[in-house]
Amino acid sequence: MTETVPDPANTPERILILDFGSQVTQLIARRLRESGVYCEIWPFTADAARISAWNPRGIILSGGPASVHEAAAPLAPPVVFELGVPILGICYGEQLLCQQLGGAVEPSDHREFGRAYVDVADDCALFTGVWAKGSREQVWMSHGDRVTRLPAGFRVVGTSEGAPFAAIADDARHFYGVQFHPEVVHTPHGAQLLRNFTHGVVGLSGSWTMAGFRATEIARIRAQVGSGRVICGLSGGVDSSVAAVLIHEAIGDQLTCIFVDHGLLRQGEAEQVVETFRDRFNIRLVHRDASGLFLGALEGVTDPEVKRKTIGRLFIEVFEEEAARVGGADFLAQGTLYPDVIESVSFTGGPSVTIKSHHNVGGLPERMRMQLVEPLRELFKDEVRELGRELGMPETIIGRHPFPGPGLAIRIPGAVTREKADLLRKVDSIYLEEIRTAGLYDAIWQAFAVLLPVRTVGVMGDGRTYDMACALRAVTSTDGMTADVYPFDMAFLTRVAGRIVNEVRGVNRVTYDITSKPPGTIEWE
Repeated sequence: MTETVPDPANTPERILILDFGSQVTQLIARRLRESGVYCEIWPFTADAARISAWNPRGIILSGGPASVHEAAAPLAPPVVFELGVPILGICYGEQLLCQQLGGAVEPSDHREFGRAYVDVADDCALFTGVWAKGSREQVWMSHGDRVTRLPAGFRVVGTSEGAPFAAIADDARHFYGVQFHPEVVHTPHGAQLLRNFTHGVVGLSGSWTMAGFRATEIARIRAQVGSGRVICGLSGGVDSSVAAVLIHEAIGDQLTCIFVDHGLLRQGEAEQVVETFRDRFNIRLVHRDASGLFLGALEGVTDPEVKRKTIGRLFIEVFEEEAARVGGADFLAQGTLYPDVIESVSFTGGPSVTIKSHHNVGGLPERMRMQLVEPLRELFKDEVRELGRELGMPETIIGRHPFPGPGLAIRIPGAVTREKADLLRKVDSIYLEEIRTAGLYDAIWQAFAVLLPVRTVGVMGDGRTYDMACALRAVTSTDGMTADVYPFDMAFLTRVAGRIVNEVRGVNRVTYDITSKPPGTIEWE
């Protein structure tokens, strides 16, 4: 008899978000999760039977780049309007709501992009306790079309300079539409407007908690694995670490973690991984120091993509060797997160580019004939950290800044050598130590040093030096999709630079990278 695998979303309190290609659709889900509401993002091409079977309590139609007038404009599945559940259309979602229910949408002579203001024309369930009739409220707009005629049953509850129907309501059917984006921080009361929809209109209690997720996911892992064996590729990063501890709590010694040290980790990280997982959590851990193999293969390699592919290929080969030594397994555990799942399918339903081929050890399940165990695939990064705290993991691991799979290799532009890696480790260690001492670590999304492929002339004492230059990078972000430079004061940067040139023999110049993302990326390669 086959055991039923529990669904982490087995709560009846769930919202379905249909994605029409907006760059900020994930933010809708994040806002809902923050208010205790479980939700999932599906492409608008989702099958009607699947939508009905999932039985959402409410549906949100996201924004998107298309125009409803385009020949191939994406449409909402008709079943959405037939389920009898509340609907909220956001931006393009509002336009779809009107277009598909008999209203009209036209190109606007007055497009709105960025900060705008909505005049609240009437009371509405979305505005309860937030916006009052007659007030003017700041929002964030991004649209070129506008609704010009409402479908039967709708009324206007908000207007803006470029959108006569900036917010609309059909109170009988509980259908609502807003031309602005409540999910972004630039709409100050946006989170509360979404909460009014989920808690007030839909009637959810906001009872989805991380403790509940933990219990349900443990039951699901046990049901999926049974008496089988699981191997987890442990990098020491937040995602694989939390996945490993959660799986170990579920199945104990049926889990073996394999930690491949490619010689490109930060200072002291390899030792920290071994101490934390083998000694503190008593998890079976295989530690393979393959630094010589990786650094040898990278000798003379300067192209960033070749570096990544070389490291990814060797990781798979070493991982397979170690898996064979422990007798293999039936399952492979990965720290796949919900953004990875969303990015694997574009809003048109087709495959997108591979985002994290090394992080999620692409190709291993097929090569080793293993099934995947991905206990974090419904969670966002901040929720993974919350789960780590729920599991009692040390803040030194779950609060760590993101670290790339190829490690320091992509923070050394040009050829990588052991000497350069050792040099960069020292620089990076001083930089992070000063950030922690200043109490700034948790205020920064990611901070690291880069060893530049140039030498510069310097003076130390009465002698001339001709040594390496380094760059420091620190950014703030909420999701890594965009990032701003962290505004250190000059006293801090001067102190860090002084320590680096005095304590790291071989570096005589320090620079600070002030490029935002876009146009730059967070990492240098």
